[in-house]
Amino acid sequence: MRADWDSYFMQIATVVASRATCDRKHVGALLVRDRIILSTGYNGSIRGMPHCDDVGHVLEDGHCVATIHAEANAILQAARNGVRIEGADIYTSASPCWPCFKLIANAGIKRIVYGEFYRDDRIFDVARRLGIELVDLSSRKPAIAPVPEKQTA
Repeated sequence: MRADWDSYFMQIATVVASRATCDRKHVGALLVRDRIILSTGYNGSIRGMPHCDDVGHVLEDGHCVATIHAEANAILQAARNGVRIEGADIYTSASPCWPCFKLIANAGIKRIVYGEFYRDDRIFDVARRLGIELVDLSSRKPAIAPVPEKQTA
C-alpha cells in the first residue's frame, strides 16, 4: 500500500523540519502544486547570522524571535528562485502562527495541510472566510506501508 499524497508530502515536511536550527520548535514546510515540490523551508536564523542552537535564543513572550519560520522561509525561497506559488498547497509540520498565516494567505496559497496544531486558532475563521482549506493530519497514523515483495513465477 502506497502513502496517499498528503501523508507523503507531510513526511517530507517532517524530514525538512530536521534541518531546523532553533531547538525550541523544529518545523518544516513545503510548497506543492500539481504534486510537484516547488520550495521547502524550515525554521532558522536569518541567512548569515548564527543559529539559536549555537548562540542562544532571543525570547519575547516566551517565543524565540531570532528565527524565520518554516512557512515564511518556503515562501522566501520560492521568491529567491522566481517560482510562482499562487494556487499552491503548503504542507507544514505545525499549523502556521498568525504572522505566517497572513503571508500564506497573501501569497495566494489555497490549501494548508498541517501535522499538529500550534498556538493560534485565529487562522480557522479567517481561512474559512478567505476560502483557504485547512487540513489537519494530526489524527492520521503514518501511512507508510511495506512495499510488497515481487512474486516470482
